[in-house]
Amino acid sequence: MKRILVTGAAGQIGSELIVALRQRYGGNNVIACGHRTMPDRKILDSGPFESFDVRDSSAVTDVVSKYEVDIIYHLAGILSATGEAKPQLAWDININGLSNVLETARQHGCAVFFPSSIASFGPSTPQVNTPQETIQRPQSIYGISKVSGELLCDYYYHRFGVDSRGLRFPGLISYETLPGGGTTDYAVEIFYAALRGKKYTSFLQKGTRLDMMYMPDAIRAAIAVMEADPGRLIIRNAFNITAMSFAPEDLCAEIQKFIPDFTMDYKVDPVRQAIADSWPNNMDDSAARMQWGWQPEYDLPAMTKDMIEKLSCKLGR
Repeated sequence: MKRILVTGAAGQIGSELIVALRQRYGGNNVIACGHRTMPDRKILDSGPFESFDVRDSSAVTDVVSKYEVDIIYHLAGILSATGEAKPQLAWDININGLSNVLETARQHGCAVFFPSSIASFGPSTPQVNTPQETIQRPQSIYGISKVSGELLCDYYYHRFGVDSRGLRFPGLISYETLPGGGTTDYAVEIFYAALRGKKYTSFLQKGTRLDMMYMPDAIRAAIAVMEADPGRLIIRNAFNITAMSFAPEDLCAEIQKFIPDFTMDYKVDPVRQAIADSWPNNMDDSAARMQWGWQPEYDLPAMTKDMIEKLSCKLGR
């Protein structure tokens, strides 16, 4: 049975991925790792947990050696809006942390999963049906770190044979864990606002269309790409994947089908709006579909219905 290490255990993706991996591979075979933020009891009580900073290369190596890790899901990182407030910290964690993980993987024969993002694109990228291979000139430090990370993973595969694989995630929507400083956070916040006060103020302006994905699809994709036959994979640095594309008003209209008196207005955050304007409206994910069978299960109506049901239970509504 594979031994799997997941960094960023308390994050939006990590907190749900660890649960899914432990169900699939067994609790003791999935090691959750965090640093400043502790994960919830569900993770702490269901398998091993280690606390270390991914910028500490010896700490990364020690944990990989201790558990004889086969696969590293490297999710620790600083997101887009937070990164613009603290660019030096974002570069330090996002790049130096990844470099330590890849070097440890080279030394110990581990496979590596790296989460890239739509943020790896920029204003000169085609925004409609964005190709798998295209211009990538992002203008945020988060996006720059994602492009750099993609290239670094590609280098370690071609130069050292490290089995590195990745996905360009769209904005992710989850009822389990609140997002932490991303440009697409509104698509989670809006559900809490709809259920609590029936009003939301969007920090992105009307018409800002972006790729999005419901977290269950994102978790399935992360597991599927790492379980895919390596002989079928032509791309290594990061696959485009997507499930739906919408603007704030589209999501508002869908929520109003369940909460008719919900309303939304706008107070634009210039920093996050500028970042969103540089990202694609929708990506072409045909490479992922052909090379490892990617297929989303949730569209906007299905996601909205499930989010409202699950979050209502969570909030006791």
